[in-house]
Amino acid sequence: MSVHGLNQYDATVGDPVPSFDPLRLCVYTTVALLACLLGPLAVLAFAGIAIAGYTRARRAGLLRSRCKLGDTRLVLLYLWVIALLSAAAIPLWVGLWMRLLG
Repeated sequence: MSVHGLNQYDATVGDPVPSFDPLRLCVYTTVALLACLLGPLAVLAFAGIAIAGYTRARRAGLLRSRCKLGDTRLVLLYLWVIALLSAAAIPLWVGLWMRLLG
């Protein structure tokens, strides 16, 4: 029995189909956990990161986003509204935790 030719690429077979990696689901779960634990602080932090990213991208010439809103101006407006609402909710959230723990 000859083992010559084993463990070599066979062009007639083709490349294997890559398996599905559900990394996004892990990322979404982690973001949800942070939002649950940190409440509006997490929302404000993520919105701030997104605002910085979209502002930089818009200045570099990005006018349309793959976001459902499309126009980067609308995306930035949406993110700013979320950031302001989360900043306004922080005192309420802190008060809630103080009542629960106190």
